[in-house]
Amino acid sequence: MTDILIRHVTAVTLDSRRRVLEDAAIAVEDRRIVAVGPDSEVAPRRGEAAEILEGQGMAALPGLIDCHSHAGHGLVRSLGAGDGAAWSRACAEIYARHSTVEFWRAEARLALLERLKAGVTTALTLLGGGDDIYRSDHPDFGDAHCEATLESGLRTILAVGPNHRPFPQRYRRIGDGAAEEVELGFGEQLAVSRELIRRWNDVLGRRTGICLLLPVYYPRDMQEGAGEVREMAGAVAALRAEHGVLFTQDGHAAGSIALARELGLLGPFALLSHSVDLAPEDVAALKATGAHVVHNPSAIRSIYGRCPAPELMDEGVSVVIGSDATAPDRGYDMFRHMAQCMHYHRRHFRDAAWMPPGKVLEMTTVGAARALGLDDQLGSLEPGKKADIVLVDMRKPHLYPPNMPVTRLAHFANAADVDTVIVDGRVLMRGREALGVDEDAILDDASTELALALERSGLGHLAEEPDELWSVNRRYVGGEPPGR
Repeated sequence: MTDILIRHVTAVTLDSRRRVLEDAAIAVEDRRIVAVGPDSEVAPRRGEAAEILEGQGMAALPGLIDCHSHAGHGLVRSLGAGDGAAWSRACAEIYARHSTVEFWRAEARLALLERLKAGVTTALTLLGGGDDIYRSDHPDFGDAHCEATLESGLRTILAVGPNHRPFPQRYRRIGDGAAEEVELGFGEQLAVSRELIRRWNDVLGRRTGICLLLPVYYPRDMQEGAGEVREMAGAVAALRAEHGVLFTQDGHAAGSIALARELGLLGPFALLSHSVDLAPEDVAALKATGAHVVHNPSAIRSIYGRCPAPELMDEGVSVVIGSDATAPDRGYDMFRHMAQCMHYHRRHFRDAAWMPPGKVLEMTTVGAARALGLDDQLGSLEPGKKADIVLVDMRKPHLYPPNMPVTRLAHFANAADVDTVIVDGRVLMRGREALGVDEDAILDDASTELALALERSGLGHLAEEPDELWSVNRRYVGGEPPGR
């Protein structure tokens, strides 16, 4: 018996022929897609189905994939109201010293609920961020995120690894009303990463995977501590090779990719985020190693510098799209990031022909799956692939008239248009109702855990909107002098 039969949808397959099938049917058996084609051909051949989803007015897509995000950011997403320096300091203070395991669990559940509502079925997320503050001091923090992933039904590849040198790093662990000050070296943080690989690295089977990370280093960092940087890079590279996991770095810019190649960190297993204002030697390193670039067009880093995504792709470099997570000023709506990607580069070239809608859809589906080494299993609607399927309700004023579905999806759709989400052959959301989790409980827990963290850290003032948000063309933050 067919487990799920989706009928009368517009199937945007993202297969090798990039077929778009009107009035299509998709059949799912044993957690995999077994047929995609015209409804008149597929439905009669499937016999009985345990569950039939009528999809008139819907577009079916492979589950969207976010290749760069940050755990923790869901609870600090608006702190500082645009003061980036204050927000970064808050991340460092809360993540390392005032967050509990329950903080990370509540944030993971919130982030996963937001992804579910946005049709993001797979994500690579770093266990922390801000100024390279990762909760690599104990496996409990990574466990909390992975356990939340299992509860949600989605897929998460959790990136773990050491913080930025120098060592030791200082953490405060809070539990049962007591706080313990801890200092950790590089080796201890790498040991935690190894343990999380052992516990959780099975993204296709259990829907949780582990990726290794190392902070980005620049040529200037090699003037002092070069030996330590090389030792760290070698140890991370060896652990990655031992277990065959992915590798990621957050925040590349001019010269850093070439250095990462010199340090032996790059290959087809590497995803390098931001990658702005690159030098020629960086592009050469990408071409030589097959490393992937994760372009985050909505991120603040893309305001300070430009990722030359179309030029890199013209050179044969793989480029995919990431959200850069939900802080301080964005979210997990990959439709928003697709649209931003198109406008970002069209404005740069002053030419609306750049980055057509099909290209950005590829960068969040089949291309993203390829960057994760999962394109034989995810990223398109094809027989044999995992049944990760999203239905988008196209019968809405902003998505009409009913023509050109690829253009409508990339230019006009948003997260709120996602109606149904299926992962691993299981329906997780239908009619925008999350079926396996308690939405109100997740929201309430997130609010409670942030309030507790702000109370512990004394940073409650960063959750108050300042008066200078009104009636000015540019807000002055962090003591900037007027007139700058």
